[in-house]
Amino acid sequence: MTILITERLTLTPMQVSDLPDLNALWADPAFATAIFPIPLTSEDVWFRLLRDIGHWEAVGYGNWAIRETATGDYVGSVGVLDYRRILDPTFDAPELGWGVAPRFQGRGIAFEAVSAALAWCDDTLNAARTVCMISPENAPSHALAARAGFTPYVETTYKGAPVVLLERIGR
Repeated sequence: MTILITERLTLTPMQVSDLPDLNALWADPAFATAIFPIPLTSEDVWFRLLRDIGHWEAVGYGNWAIRETATGDYVGSVGVLDYRRILDPTFDAPELGWGVAPRFQGRGIAFEAVSAALAWCDDTLNAARTVCMISPENAPSHALAARAGFTPYVETTYKGAPVVLLERIGR
C-alpha cells in the first residue's frame, strides 16, 4: 500500500474502515453540495468506496484518505485518478481530485495533501502533466488548483453540468 506522510497528515489508500467517516462527510450539505446537487446516501457512498478500493487494485493508484497524524481525525480525500470520464475533450493525463471537510478548510491542509499527491504522481508515475475538473462556482477549489500550479485550459460540460478543465505540467 502506498502511504504518504506530510508534516501534519497521513494519507492511506481508501479502505472499508473509512466508510463511517465517508458517510459523515458526504452527508454534510456544506461539503457535498460543492460537488453534487444534494448530499449522497449511504448507498452512494458505499459504491464510491468500492470504486476507490477497486481503482487501487486495477491501476495501482487512486484516492487516499487524509487523516491528521496527531489526532487520527478524518480530513477528506485526495487522489490520482483514471476514471475514464466521458468528457469532451477527454482527459489524456492522470486526474487529480480532492475534497476536505469544512472544519479543516482554510488551514492549508488541502494544499498539503494535494502537494503530496502531485509529488507522488510526478515521481512514481513520471507524469508529464496532470489534469483536474472543477465546477465554475467552486472558488475554493479553483484557488487551491491555482496554488498547486493548475491553469484552466477549457470550459465544457460533464453530465450536463458546466465544468472547467485545468492542467498542470509535471515538475
